[in-house]
Amino acid sequence: MTHLPQLPVLETLEPLKASLATDGRAVLAAPPGSGKTTVVPLALLDEPWLRGRKILMLEPRRLATRAAAARMASLLGEKIGERVGYQIRFDRKTSAATRIEVITEGLLTRRLQSDPELPGVGLVIFDEFHERSLEADLALALTLDARANLNPDLRILVMSATLDTQAVSRLLEDAPVIESTGQLFPVEIRYRPPRADEPLDASVAHGVGVALAETDGDILAFLPGAREIRGAHRRLESRISSNIDVMPLFGDMDGAAQDAVLRPSPAGRRKVILATNIAQTSLTIEGIRTVVDGGFARVARFDRGSGANRLETQRISRAAADQRAGRAGRLGPGVAYRLWSAEQQARLVAQDTAEILSADLARLALELAVWGVSDPATLAWLDTPPATAWQSARQLLHELDALDEDGRLTVHGRELARLPTSPRRGHMLLTAQREGLAGIACWVAALLEERDGRFDGADLSLRLQALRDGRSATFDPAARRRVQDAARQLQGMLRVPETGSNDEADIGRIVGWAYPERIARRRPGQSAGEKEVRYQCVDGGEACLRAQDPLSRSEWLAIAHWEPGTSRKIYLAAALSGDDVERDHARHIHWHDECHWDTQAACVVAEQQRRLGRLVLSRRDQRSHSAEAVRRAMLEGVRALGLAVLPWNESSHQWQARVLSLRQWRPQENWPDVSDAGLLAGIEHWLGPYLDGISRRDHLARLDLHGILNAMLDYNQQQALARLAPTHLAVPSGSRIALKYDPDGPPVLQVKLQELFGLNDTPTVNEGRLRVSLHLLSPARRPIQVTQDLAGFWARTYPEVKKELKGRYPRHPWPEDPHTAPATARAKRRGQ
Repeated sequence: MTHLPQLPVLETLEPLKASLATDGRAVLAAPPGSGKTTVVPLALLDEPWLRGRKILMLEPRRLATRAAAARMASLLGEKIGERVGYQIRFDRKTSAATRIEVITEGLLTRRLQSDPELPGVGLVIFDEFHERSLEADLALALTLDARANLNPDLRILVMSATLDTQAVSRLLEDAPVIESTGQLFPVEIRYRPPRADEPLDASVAHGVGVALAETDGDILAFLPGAREIRGAHRRLESRISSNIDVMPLFGDMDGAAQDAVLRPSPAGRRKVILATNIAQTSLTIEGIRTVVDGGFARVARFDRGSGANRLETQRISRAAADQRAGRAGRLGPGVAYRLWSAEQQARLVAQDTAEILSADLARLALELAVWGVSDPATLAWLDTPPATAWQSARQLLHELDALDEDGRLTVHGRELARLPTSPRRGHMLLTAQREGLAGIACWVAALLEERDGRFDGADLSLRLQALRDGRSATFDPAARRRVQDAARQLQGMLRVPETGSNDEADIGRIVGWAYPERIARRRPGQSAGEKEVRYQCVDGGEACLRAQDPLSRSEWLAIAHWEPGTSRKIYLAAALSGDDVERDHARHIHWHDECHWDTQAACVVAEQQRRLGRLVLSRRDQRSHSAEAVRRAMLEGVRALGLAVLPWNESSHQWQARVLSLRQWRPQENWPDVSDAGLLAGIEHWLGPYLDGISRRDHLARLDLHGILNAMLDYNQQQALARLAPTHLAVPSGSRIALKYDPDGPPVLQVKLQELFGLNDTPTVNEGRLRVSLHLLSPARRPIQVTQDLAGFWARTYPEVKKELKGRYPRHPWPEDPHTAPATARAKRRGQ
């Protein structure tokens, strides 16, 4: 048996072997640096149940895949490709003797789709499962299904350092949970919050400087992405000594360059590695004694509104912080500098969000369709795919002809699944192949997956020319190699020769096949001085391009990349012609009867539109249209213009105020909500039936709005409204005076003081429960007093009012006793 290094995970081997032998499944929880990645597979290699079969171990990243295989081969004293091998995209080192094969997560799904029984495989290990990638969740779901229905002898082991192990145990039908409590070496945590205005790359560079002064050995610093890594690199180069090597480490680097970072530093030199979370798990980097953690990661989130992924820089979880700190304690006692406060640490979320809850599910939906599953709930998941995202993914597959009308996988869909790219780009490649454009399409697909490159414009054709012409100022050599490798792999899979360099004119057509909803036409009528040119898209949205970009002169665009969200700034697109659109998308172009509100004309327009999606290609008048369609369009117009466009008068405004007052005074009764918001919410019910024959804004003046509003009340409510909130009140002079209602206060009665002589009590409404607010007026109808206490006014205020106004209005009565004087609305006759 192989001599295994003395690592903490050794304490778990006996219970782990027993569980796999008897139950066939297990969950292993072991802290970072405990040796689970390299020790466990080697320890299981000679188990009787594995005789003659191999172990497949899944890793979340290519770097970890190669590193894990290299470490295990080293422990066996062998070269990679003998008993231990690996496979990643573009690279495979295995042989007939290989018993442990380390692979990236997506490759297991491809093997399962090829042969669900996994012949020759006795154990599948899901390493670092806490990262919860979409590919890992899918691979586990399919593996569990294959084990349950096709290969019950297949063993499954899920390993993680930070994970809800009980949830995984339940997923694996109550699989035993084995925990390694041992920690390799202690790690001291030091919190060093940066200045509030300090850029992240600057704070990490400063933290590295502190760590170099306070600690020994090599340093691993975590940043969100390549941009921040380059910034920190520039800052460090000018301030550190010549015996310190600063080395970047991120996913898009060449594999050889990544491997070089992992090699020990030469004697007498220190090393600073600036890494993304590619170095967070599964790696033991020789010499690392210190970690400097910026505390952020860049995460892809799918924006369903724009159909594009957006990269968000966000705080890491507590689990991720523990993983990162653990890198410092693998080879000896270490130190981890956290560039945030202990209080912030306590507020971090416990675990990272699983990718299945936020990612584009189109590829997952396609793989499940190939598997024969239309409902993901029939499989086992830690988190079931969200229903909205799932339906969106299935709809996209239908639009790409991968699913038929009944949701079944088509021949085209099966062809898409065998291509190692997204369904959109696979559809693009297969369509291009039929059109004789597969060679250039492979280059387009490879370029669309590449994020590196520095360009002034958005023209994809120019970018592809620069790549293929080998202009070093535009493309990083490593980026060029990645694109070339990807393009050639796709060309090999499609069995087509490389197309010549003079076919860039078809790039717009090719992009349009991948993103048909992003085909866009320039909006007419834009002024020459605008900074951005706006394009109307097939999906109904709008995208914009800088006016100085030469591509903005094209009337039609096929957009490959844009800024997610509402802005939709175009990053990458290609020109195409109207003829291209008509030819390539003819079966999706249809005539539609359209009846809608035209804001500029302020009327309902009925027409037939020839459309690609929501993009109108041409129009013609429609002579006949249904009354219901006109009614809906007219309601759309009223909503757009607002309720003020209706013929309101004082009577209808007061009706609204009276009903709202009763709704407030008598909440136990079912008075409707006739506020502006309430009326708009139910406009189709109370206004819709009265819009027959009305198709223009000026036609609305015909409406009897007061009658329409009053029809919202049944007969009993109408009677109650008149009784409880009357429009007028009779006063002692014989006048009937209008009340003014306001839901926020008592109704107002404006009345001349002389008309209330003989009245001792304040008038009321709402069955006597509410006194009105009397606005007492002089004979000239000027305000004298506001009161809800008429008796108090007569007793205390009237004598002062009489003294002040009697001389000014001598022809009006000012009796000594207003309680007994006759009320009048008139002045005295002259001479009286």
